[in-house]
Amino acid sequence: MSKSFNPILVVAGDPKSIFLEIFFKSIKFSKRPLILIVDKKILKQQMRILGFEFKLNEILEQNIYKIKHNIRTINFIDVPLMNTNDTREYIEECFNISLKILKQNKNLPIINGPINKEKFLKNRYLGITEYLGSKTNKLKDVVMLIYNKKLSVSPLTTHLPLKDVHKNISKSKIINHVKKIDFFLDKHHKKKPNIAITGLNPHCESNYKKSEEKNIIIPTINYLKSKKFNISGPFPADTIFLKNNYKKFDVIIGMYHDQVLTPIKSIFGFNAINITLGLPFIRISPDHGPNVKMFGKNISNPDSLREAIKFLNLQ
Repeated sequence: MSKSFNPILVVAGDPKSIFLEIFFKSIKFSKRPLILIVDKKILKQQMRILGFEFKLNEILEQNIYKIKHNIRTINFIDVPLMNTNDTREYIEECFNISLKILKQNKNLPIINGPINKEKFLKNRYLGITEYLGSKTNKLKDVVMLIYNKKLSVSPLTTHLPLKDVHKNISKSKIINHVKKIDFFLDKHHKKKPNIAITGLNPHCESNYKKSEEKNIIIPTINYLKSKKFNISGPFPADTIFLKNNYKKFDVIIGMYHDQVLTPIKSIFGFNAINITLGLPFIRISPDHGPNVKMFGKNISNPDSLREAIKFLNLQ
């Protein structure tokens, strides 16, 4: 089986999200076959409502290579949605099927559509990054990377309340982040990346005796420098994203979610993808949520999903 014919698994995610719309708009960009894991009725309904016409090729999880690869056909595995008022079991089953396929077929990647974390995770995990980390016994290793070939960012902590961020900053966590990102970007950029790290406090200063910069971040940066990583910091978060500053780096690691995701979305819009590092497979999701308010309107921007597909075309 040629590498280009290895399929990409696609978990459709929340039934009432914009994902199927952007999926329909993005199929033509994939050089590899796509296998959509979705409820057949929802798939047909969204095609009708949004005005798209595709031939449907239903396959079984045991026979994923019985696929057709053309821009007018959708390969899919049917996962019936039994309870429209509670989609948790449906999404869980979609992921279970995809994980079973990934275990049996090494080197396949997965894209998942946006998911309402509050409804699906219900205080079990901080996000899908941690959910998949737990399901694959890699919870301590996973790293969220918002990837753009010009500049990537990574939050050291993901969907934590701000009051808990300082409790979850550690030397070991920073080291794991840097090592995972350095390996990934070295592989895909063919060079050792330049990495910047922000501080936690405004201007990297604190009036308290226990400064995270002095006690954790600076000693860890010095340690990583001694191990020959191209790393600098800590930098104040309010200036590192100025054009003349961020252009010096391949990736910026921040201490919390919005510290780095807000500026990268301001700079690149939807031209970035969410990659989970540290899993046994490549997992990508578009860098936006379900956007229920736009559901069924056929005006959503597909750029992030297209970027995900284009990235996987090169793997």
